[in-house]
Amino acid sequence: MIKIGNIELPDFPLLLAPMEDVSDPPFRRLCKMHGADMMYSEFISSEGLIRDAIKSRMKLDIFDYERPVGIQIFGGDEEAMALSSKIVSTINPDLIDINFGCPVKKVVCKGAGAGVLKDVDLMIRLTKAVIDSTHLPVTVKTRLGWDDNSINIDEVAERLQDIGVAALSIHARTRAQMYKGHSDWSHIARVKNNPRITMPVFGNGDIDSPEKALQYKNEYGIDGIMIGRAAIGYPWIFNEIKHYFKTGEHLAKPTVTDRVEAVRNHLTWAMDWKGERLGIVETRPHYTNYFKGIHSFKPYKQKLVTLDHPEELFAVLDEIQDAYSGYEVV
Repeated sequence: MIKIGNIELPDFPLLLAPMEDVSDPPFRRLCKMHGADMMYSEFISSEGLIRDAIKSRMKLDIFDYERPVGIQIFGGDEEAMALSSKIVSTINPDLIDINFGCPVKKVVCKGAGAGVLKDVDLMIRLTKAVIDSTHLPVTVKTRLGWDDNSINIDEVAERLQDIGVAALSIHARTRAQMYKGHSDWSHIARVKNNPRITMPVFGNGDIDSPEKALQYKNEYGIDGIMIGRAAIGYPWIFNEIKHYFKTGEHLAKPTVTDRVEAVRNHLTWAMDWKGERLGIVETRPHYTNYFKGIHSFKPYKQKLVTLDHPEELFAVLDEIQDAYSGYEVV
């Protein structure tokens, strides 16, 4: 059993990565239904929370059915991080996670996310400010370093654990790599094998199949896996991995009916949470991923991303289910 503070997770848990514009409550609910053991919110700007920005506040919404769930924050100012952690603590998630891994320019330029990788002392001060301002377990998600010439994850892991970080998730790329090239999990294995490291260490990067999940589990000795992009439009990956671990066999791939049901749920829950108009608009980017690999799908996709009324969208989903009855998705 893996423990993060008082949170008890199963042996080798599968975590849903925090992803901007993806890991909202409707999507997290689907991933929980399909086997995710722990999940995180979209990352939230500490400055946005303090300014009472509406979008930042919405990201604080969590529900009992998705526990254990963490709220992830980012920022480059100690005072703002401390105050935002106090705000987060009032809504009582299971943990607070700090993002030191986001590579996008608009975050890095503010000295936050992966931008902090260039200043480990600042990283430690920011993390300590959060730890000192909450009763909740604090975890960190980060990368190997800024670039290949400055991989500092060994020092980072030791220093974070020393100040009380309860678990560490490592994306096995540098900031310079963004999301390109191959991830290098040997660095994660080295951290995990460090006799000084006792906190759980989770690996992230390029896990997109049950076979790869099992290979990385055996090869690198990590405590669990965090899955990000492979779950977008495919929440079934969590149970597929778990089934493969137990049996060495593959679950049947989700049918078109399964995919339609997932989209119905996603759309319904998005409208319930965000309101009808915003729920419809913000679900549109997900359709391509849910129906990936289905031939001659373009006319249906065009309808899904242009129609503005729930009854019309649900009618199109009924059409898709009927049109592809018995179709096997490759």
